[in-house]
Amino acid sequence: MEKKGKKVLIATLYHPEPVLLAVTRLGADRLIVLLDPEPDKEQSKSLKLLQDSLGKVIDIKVVKTEMYDVVKIATKCVEIIDMQPKDDTIYVNITSGRKTKAIGLLFAAYARHERVKKVAYNPEEDKKSVIYLPRLSFRLTESQKMVLEKVETGKFDSIVELAEKVSLSRAMLYRAIDELKDMDLIRTEDGLELTDAGKIARL
Repeated sequence: MEKKGKKVLIATLYHPEPVLLAVTRLGADRLIVLLDPEPDKEQSKSLKLLQDSLGKVIDIKVVKTEMYDVVKIATKCVEIIDMQPKDDTIYVNITSGRKTKAIGLLFAAYARHERVKKVAYNPEEDKKSVIYLPRLSFRLTESQKMVLEKVETGKFDSIVELAEKVSLSRAMLYRAIDELKDMDLIRTEDGLELTDAGKIARL
């Protein structure tokens, strides 16, 4: 019986070796590599090597993302994950490439915890070994989600102002905000605003 769905690997790219190793070990059917808006010579060379060595065997897609804006990178990566057919199994490798891209892709995996099967990293000291990172999730309650949504879409100078716009009791609202602050998803110093992590948790 034919197995449904394909194995998809989403990977950051600078040097090709970790990506080649991940594709080979996984037996990926589709590779999606994250590139800079204007790849430098090394990144372009790595992409060409991947295309030349794997392009006839698997489907390779290139997605250009921001270089340093973790929220924008995570947003783009969530879009990539959401575009994959539901039957596909998604794997993530954050070894090669910029740290900001790796963090953005990792956060996207957290935001889509239910879609990503494994998150892998190959340590430099032992290039053949693989460390599987925990598949964490933001695990927000409905109250927390409601607070994040309201804060992102409106401007509130105080919790009292927010209380007028949400259908939560004051006690539940204060509790949700305390929990969100503790998770570093919201700031309350100069009015209410989402942190970068809060914006990613909303994706």
